[in-house]
Amino acid sequence: MAHITFIERDGSRREVAAPLGLSVLEIAHKNGIDLEGACEGSLACATCHVVVDPEWASRLTPPTEDEEDMLDLAFGLEKTSRLGCQIVMTEALDGLVVRLPRTS
Repeated sequence: MAHITFIERDGSRREVAAPLGLSVLEIAHKNGIDLEGACEGSLACATCHVVVDPEWASRLTPPTEDEEDMLDLAFGLEKTSRLGCQIVMTEALDGLVVRLPRTS
C-alpha cells in the first residue's frame, strides 16, 4: 500500500493510504478529500485539477494531449498542474504530494 499527501485548500496536510492502481481522484473520494471530479474520470472536465509538488512532477508520466486540453480550462493553472483522474498510483509514487488549488 502506497501513501499520498493531500495539501488541502486551507493549507492543512493529510496523508492517506493510496491503493496501487487507483487514481488520485479515486483516492481523494475514498478519503473525503474535497476534489470534485464532475466527469467521474472520463477526461471531460478539469474539476479534479491538482498541483503536483515539484519534487514529484518529473516522476509522473507526461500528460496526454487530451489532458493538456482539459487543463487549459482549469482555474489557477500552474506549471505542475495535472488532472487527478490521470495520475494512477504505483509503487514508484509512494509518498506523492499534491495540493488542491484555490477555487477563487
